[in-house]
Amino acid sequence: MTSVPMARVTLRNLSAHKIRLVLTAVAVILGVAFVAGTLVFTDTMNKKFDDLFNRIGKNVAVDVRAVKVVDSGDPGSARPPLPQSVLAKVRTVPGVKDPVGTVDGYAALVGKDGKIVGKGQNGPPQLGTNWTGDGIARMVAGRAPAAAGEVVLDKESASKAGYAVGDPVTVLVKAGPQKVTLVGTADIGDMMGTTLVAFDTPTAQRLLMKPGYFSEIRMGTTGPDEAALRDRVAKVLPSGTEAVTGAKLRDENKSSVASFLGFFRTFLLVFALISIFVGAFIIFNTFSMLVAQRTRELALLRAIGAARSQVTRAVIGEAVAVGFVGSTLGLAAGAGLAELLQSTTGGGGALTFTATPVIWSYVVGIVVTVVSAYFPARRAAKVPPVAAMRDDVALPQRSMRIRMALGSLLTLAGAGLMGLGLFGHVSNPAVPVGAGAFAVFLGVALLAPVISRPAVQVLGWPFARLLRTPGRLARQNALRNPRRTAATASALMIGLALITAVNVLGSSMRSSVESQVDKQFGADYVIEPTGAGGLSSDLVAKVRATGGVTDAGAMYSGDAKVSGKRVRYAAGDTPQMLSGTRAKFVSGSGTLGRDGMLVDEDTAKKNSLSVGSSVPVLFPDGRTETLRVSGVYAKNEFLGSRILSQSAYLAHTADPSVEVIIVTAHKADAATKHALEQTLSARPDVKVQDQAGLKADARKQVDGFVTFLTVLLVMSVIIAAVGVINTLALSVIERTREIGLLRAIGISRRQLRRMIRAESVVIAVFGAVLGIGIGVAFGAALQHALRKEGLNVLSVPVGTLVTYLVVAAVIGVLAALWPAWRAGRMDVLKAISTD
Repeated sequence: MTSVPMARVTLRNLSAHKIRLVLTAVAVILGVAFVAGTLVFTDTMNKKFDDLFNRIGKNVAVDVRAVKVVDSGDPGSARPPLPQSVLAKVRTVPGVKDPVGTVDGYAALVGKDGKIVGKGQNGPPQLGTNWTGDGIARMVAGRAPAAAGEVVLDKESASKAGYAVGDPVTVLVKAGPQKVTLVGTADIGDMMGTTLVAFDTPTAQRLLMKPGYFSEIRMGTTGPDEAALRDRVAKVLPSGTEAVTGAKLRDENKSSVASFLGFFRTFLLVFALISIFVGAFIIFNTFSMLVAQRTRELALLRAIGAARSQVTRAVIGEAVAVGFVGSTLGLAAGAGLAELLQSTTGGGGALTFTATPVIWSYVVGIVVTVVSAYFPARRAAKVPPVAAMRDDVALPQRSMRIRMALGSLLTLAGAGLMGLGLFGHVSNPAVPVGAGAFAVFLGVALLAPVISRPAVQVLGWPFARLLRTPGRLARQNALRNPRRTAATASALMIGLALITAVNVLGSSMRSSVESQVDKQFGADYVIEPTGAGGLSSDLVAKVRATGGVTDAGAMYSGDAKVSGKRVRYAAGDTPQMLSGTRAKFVSGSGTLGRDGMLVDEDTAKKNSLSVGSSVPVLFPDGRTETLRVSGVYAKNEFLGSRILSQSAYLAHTADPSVEVIIVTAHKADAATKHALEQTLSARPDVKVQDQAGLKADARKQVDGFVTFLTVLLVMSVIIAAVGVINTLALSVIERTREIGLLRAIGISRRQLRRMIRAESVVIAVFGAVLGIGIGVAFGAALQHALRKEGLNVLSVPVGTLVTYLVVAAVIGVLAALWPAWRAGRMDVLKAISTD
């Protein structure tokens, strides 16, 4: 037989089984949409940031800045400010054009409704700066700020806040609210929700940094190339400063964004791959059933001369077609997903399409489909021609022994790898843990047919008791082909296992935080900013003077280098900090002099420190001080690993910011809290919290994290639900004659539909039980591995997991609606006469 007739056979089969294959394509569409959407979105964001940084640095030939001594991950806080005298020196360098000092800091805009424009710490940047006229902003209305009390806003933020040029405006900076007048609005392009507040330079220095200082100095060139001008400028700079070319500045900015977007892309692609992995089970199951149902047809092809390779290619051809269509539709759906992601980040404008998402969409969609269909295609080729002469022909089933052995081996190996990653000393534990989890999933999926027999017997028992004959038939149908039941349930298992693990981890995080608050929170209230700017130390005195307050103390945090490594430390009113966090000392005391340091016991043990030990500390201003360990305290999540004296922090910090104000009251009641809120009424960027508030805030953050991950994993559950529909639909077709006989001997349409629904629920609940069991084990293992990081309480959200079981049963009912309806509409005589 030539290849042309086999191509026709492939096309005919696609046409004959289009409904079944469309359901299979849905799994490809959803998986590919996730991949394509992620790639299109990150390509779009990369393009936007590239355009943004090119605009920012368009006329910058050289940038002068302080040397980054301690890299905290935040470029703004890591570099000390530049004295204004540097600008005067730069002006004397030949070739320098229009040098200008910039001031960057935190400034939040308060709308007419009294609320801050933006989303606080987790939202777009709230940027305060000085108006230089040559940056990213282009004036569209009004004029530039010329004196204190005048600001320019970006036009989008002004519109959101309800302001027009000439209106009085309230701006929040670290020092407190500023009553100013809006004198102009500017277009800053698409900066994804960023709020821009621009002052005149002296005002910006006073409010955002300190008088006489800049964040950096930028300049153009009158002729020399960037490298030559950089070298000239570098010769006049004082120690502790550096000059870089505009090209390097732009590359650094792009690199930092590219690094974040690369992580974000990888993060989303992991969930996309999970969806594709689940979809592979569905595709494999569908093609296995299609091949089984067409055994006689395939045998006839062999009988009239088709070679094994031609039969295999015919089935693979169907898979290629399904993969191509699914990839095409998935790419289109991915563009819609990218648009949705862009809108949630506050961005807008056209999407950026490159070849990368297109190529990967087709590669992923077609390759996964073909690989998943390969083994069914191989089985199709093994149908002997003589099978065409028999009515009861069926594909031979392999023994379960090999499957059991391989499944057991993979499960044990996966558990071992996870143990190595969680409890062993490896440089990157994520690799063995991820590989181990994948191996466990594969192992359990291989063992699922063996597990399904006893599990389905138990899960099907209530239906057999309640529904009688339809229930018993449903249980027998699920038991009839354990491989099919297991493959369908395994798809649901994977999604629910990961969702369960996330929920166990989230519940453990909530319980651990609440336990820490109960044990370590000794203050009556804490006051902290909701924005990124910190608080002024002047606010501490106002809080201390509030009625009902006994004492209030500031808590700062900073970065330094110890033994060549960056460390985070706390500083501030030490007695108030220690009492407010119920610190317990292992040795020494909490008395700090100018050169004192407190460390927790883990840090002391890891670095061989004890009371009296000397520790050289390099601060961001480039100076090194030798500090003496005054005390060692028990691990405390609120204090962190190191505490320095307030005087040491202030001596090395040009722009100090209070992160938390710790408050002790005569009586922690509603009246005292109300008094504090009245004191802070002009600061909508500040919140007052007691112990209950801290717990609620922690729960809110954890719940948001868990919800976000669960939403990403729901895609795999949707694909699994499509798999249940597909399996049942194909099963109904496969059992057409059987259904006709059941109807002929008296079973009603209602009973038939009940039978199919019960079978669907049993399969779905089996997958859910398997997934929830694995998920609890994974979540418990992760909690145990992270106990030293503060996750010291294991909590299993039983109520949530019971809800997932109910949801799985509902999925089973919904998945059975169409197959049950189709089975009920079968003509009895035609069904009985079906081959």
